[in-house]
Amino acid sequence: MADHNNSTEGSLAAAKDPAGLTALISRATRAGKGLPPVDRWNPDFCGDLDMEIRADGTWFYLGTPIGRMPLVQLFSTVLRKDADGKTYLVTPVEKVGIRVVDAPFVAVEMNVSGEGDAQVITFRTNVGDVVEAGPANPLRFIDEDETGGLKPYVLVRGRLEALVARPVMYELVEYGEEIEMDGEPMFAVRSKGVTFPIMPAERLERLSA
Repeated sequence: MADHNNSTEGSLAAAKDPAGLTALISRATRAGKGLPPVDRWNPDFCGDLDMEIRADGTWFYLGTPIGRMPLVQLFSTVLRKDADGKTYLVTPVEKVGIRVVDAPFVAVEMNVSGEGDAQVITFRTNVGDVVEAGPANPLRFIDEDETGGLKPYVLVRGRLEALVARPVMYELVEYGEEIEMDGEPMFAVRSKGVTFPIMPAERLERLSA
């Protein structure tokens, strides 16, 4: 019997359609058993795959959008971003590179519970991850040069982040407050005892004028 893990036909890079990829990943990760331990796997790099995650979170394979969410959710479980800044699909026996335009995930919904230091901000991503912003899952805000606005990101796992969708960002900043950080008044949000700076309070005043 052929060894599908080591044969060319049974490799991620050689898969001809999403169904073939699904079968390979399902066999490698025992689908349904929780998130696979991709950070502990150290397979050989087997080249790049014609797969791209667009800025809006849409996945494309061979230039065609992947319309079935269960497939996208399965692929998302074997994503890993390495120290080289590149994102890969990883199984125990191989690693293939994919393209990510912005972040691999999009935070499409949020919930806030509690107040003050007890406040917890929870996000749901487009692939079903639920993440509480805090020490293990920090928020960060970067300037968006094209619009002069801000782009928030929340760490989901490993080095993989979710871009907070614009409607969710507007909801998020409603929970912002002026907090002094290192002697400087900052507009910030709090979650799980951590304060995440958004921008200097003085800059917010200028933008609001």
